[in-house]
Amino acid sequence: MPYRYLPDIATADVAFEAWGETREEMFCAAADALTNVMVDDLASVTPTEEIAISLAHEELDLLLFSFLQELIFLKDARCLLLRVPRIMITEAEEVLHLDAIAHGERIDNERHPMMVDVKAVTLHLFSVRRQENGWWARVVLDI
Repeated sequence: MPYRYLPDIATADVAFEAWGETREEMFCAAADALTNVMVDDLASVTPTEEIAISLAHEELDLLLFSFLQELIFLKDARCLLLRVPRIMITEAEEVLHLDAIAHGERIDNERHPMMVDVKAVTLHLFSVRRQENGWWARVVLDI
């Protein structure tokens, strides 16, 4: 599991760290951590629907922020729980482009008892950095 929850960051929020050897692996781990805050068993999310996600930003940290916000938006607007097994991040003219296919399904309260409802990603303590062994992010979610 390439993420862990941080219990002492904030009282009304949930915080986690996610990591990976590549930026893409770190983004996928952050997506799983986000979904795992809402549902206890990630394996219960069946890949019956596919959603294409395309985003762009000049800064990697704000690209991750936008990506996680998009997953929350799709949960709120379409009642979808999503997992993202693969992401491609490219750079052109100093702009980072993210392309991903998210897999998941509509929330089924019988199969997906919601633990908490994530409202948003916050910028409080939000960070992304490159380390010797890969990429690392800290994220605080408003619940």
